[in-house]
Amino acid sequence: MSASGSITITPILVADLHVEGEVMPVYVHVIDHPDARILVDTGMTELHPAVVAAFNPRLYPLSEQDLDLAGIDIVVNTHLHADHCGGNHLFAGKPIYVQRRELDDAHSDEKEYPIREWVDAPGVRYVPVDGELELLAGLRLVPAPGHTAGMQVVVVETGGRPVVVGGDVAVWFGELDEPHTEGQLRVRALDPELVWLAHEHEPWRPGTL
Repeated sequence: MSASGSITITPILVADLHVEGEVMPVYVHVIDHPDARILVDTGMTELHPAVVAAFNPRLYPLSEQDLDLAGIDIVVNTHLHADHCGGNHLFAGKPIYVQRRELDDAHSDEKEYPIREWVDAPGVRYVPVDGELELLAGLRLVPAPGHTAGMQVVVVETGGRPVVVGGDVAVWFGELDEPHTEGQLRVRALDPELVWLAHEHEPWRPGTL
């Protein structure tokens, strides 16, 4: 879909998770900007015992899809849960933008969620971000804590109402219909035209039930 005349956002299905008897999709998003091609999150490329035990996933890795991996200029991790950073190794040497708080938490012995060998895969080069960052003209990284303390979203300025690529700022639409975390409230305060989420097939729109 088109976010503006010059920026487009394309969702790519990279996995199906099994959660409480339901199938939950996992999407990453490609943002085509006049100055760069940006990938938001990287999915998973292999099974890990911890992920299999929790979600029994079916994977559709980026490495097996019709996507020119070499054509990705920049990667953004909304956060470092396994289903969002398991393909980071495919982009060794490319800048991967992540909030410093998220990166610190992923390296903390107090946090159980990261799969450390995926976070710190060989050749992965993180660019720590402190707060908001204008990544490119019309494209901002905005902290959105809630799902994790270091969660961030990508805000695409369209000339009208913005479009948000939100990762897990909300896992389902109801969390944006009735926001309660700091990140969800921040996204709603942007008055977005729509919000792409990692675990929904279609974007959330204001008024969507």
